[in-house]
Amino acid sequence: MISIIDYGMGNVASMEKALRFLKIDCKITQDHSFIEQSDAIVLPGVGSFEQGMENLKKFQLIELLNEQVVVKKKKFLGVCLGMQLVMDKGFEPNECSGLGWIKGEVIKMNPSNLSVPHLGWNNLDIINNHDLFNQINSLDYYFIHSYKVVPEIKNHIVATVNYGGIVTAAIQSENIFVTQFHPEKSQDAGLRLLNNYLGEYA
Repeated sequence: MISIIDYGMGNVASMEKALRFLKIDCKITQDHSFIEQSDAIVLPGVGSFEQGMENLKKFQLIELLNEQVVVKKKKFLGVCLGMQLVMDKGFEPNECSGLGWIKGEVIKMNPSNLSVPHLGWNNLDIINNHDLFNQINSLDYYFIHSYKVVPEIKNHIVATVNYGGIVTAAIQSENIFVTQFHPEKSQDAGLRLLNNYLGEYA
């Protein structure tokens, strides 16, 4: 069973729908005992970094997630805001500490001659032929974000997108896999990626 963390930052229903389409056993929850018993954890989300961290704190989820993901090494997927929150700090709208699972920060995008937020479909560039993207015919994924992740350890980057410059699109570090794009909204390519990462729980 997979826990989809409900912390009041939206986007949980579309993730649940995508995983259920793949016949992956999942539940939207903020129940601590259920999260402790789950096999893997998904943290979706849209909105500001600061509000996301405030909500995780309000629902007393920070210590629990640290225990389950960092200590117990449960498989973790973070999407959009869920990717950003695993970093050391963000600046949306104010400087704020994140979960700190991956070294780096989340900064405002400032692409020349392109609009912000970065909204729409873009092709990924896969780094080192990463196996999660094997046998996916299309690398066109859906993005919507105004801030970007800048990791300290470049070897953690597994995919980038060109939007007025190179932007980190996906990171993997041990049991943690996070994407700036929305696989649950990226049609067949996104579903295949979700299945590649979480399909063992179907």
